[in-house]
Amino acid sequence: MQLAWLTDIHLNFVGDKQRHEFLESVSKQADAVAISGDIGESHDIGQFLREINEVIQKPTYFVLGNHDFYRGSIAQTRAIVTEIAEHSPNLGYLTAMGVSELTPQTAIVGHDGWADGRFGDYWNSQVLLNDHVPIAELAKWYTGHSQRQLSPDEDEMAESSKWHRTPFLDKANLLKTLQTYADEAARHFENVLEETASRYDRIIGITHIPSFREAAWYQGQVSDDDFLPYFACRAVGDVMKRVMRANPQSTLLVLCGHTHGGGELQVLDNLRVLTGEAQYGHPTIQRMLEIE
Repeated sequence: MQLAWLTDIHLNFVGDKQRHEFLESVSKQADAVAISGDIGESHDIGQFLREINEVIQKPTYFVLGNHDFYRGSIAQTRAIVTEIAEHSPNLGYLTAMGVSELTPQTAIVGHDGWADGRFGDYWNSQVLLNDHVPIAELAKWYTGHSQRQLSPDEDEMAESSKWHRTPFLDKANLLKTLQTYADEAARHFENVLEETASRYDRIIGITHIPSFREAAWYQGQVSDDDFLPYFACRAVGDVMKRVMRANPQSTLLVLCGHTHGGGELQVLDNLRVLTGEAQYGHPTIQRMLEIE
């Protein structure tokens, strides 16, 4: 079996003709497809999934990325996508599924995942991530401004106002929200990986967010401590290591994206991670994987 791996294809950045040609090229090369998130945005993800189902016409297993929730909510988008997948014979939304067999020796599992602030220096990071603002469940922690009264010295220099306004970020509540979604993904992976490792020699794991610090590639390097809180998910990585250490007879290949920087990481003898490279407006097949 030839499995085409796609990630961060951002189909909303390409025209109808280019999008159709790309999907046709995938169909011609692949027996099955895996997509590790960022297909479109919440308002067009349904359209794109239907096109994928109709044009590729091969089993297509996917998860959602942060962009797929833009201009909407996580809960609502997941509900819509779950319903579409349930009524589309070629689509498998892994976040809403258990274990899917590719061959008698290989199975595929996955979950959207979410960055959880557990890598890097979350509390001292000065990053205000634009990715959060278009998503309802996260935007509420960015809204409004904090105000403080100016000191006498500052007041003399101020042109009009005695109040200084700065963007307000409720970092404590944002972190709780991020970790809620990340921990949900970790529980899902723990359940499906334990089941899969006991039945299959090889596992393909799909998630959007890199699950290890060293897999959060950006421009040829691992992301720094300012961006790592938003570019990696420690909760999922810890589960993957724990389950695979307990099951040395099985191997896990993790396919992820999000950072748009490509790289490979060998975590354990039986656990390898590929992070996909991507460019807006240029969807591509990351790799063709031969599945036995």
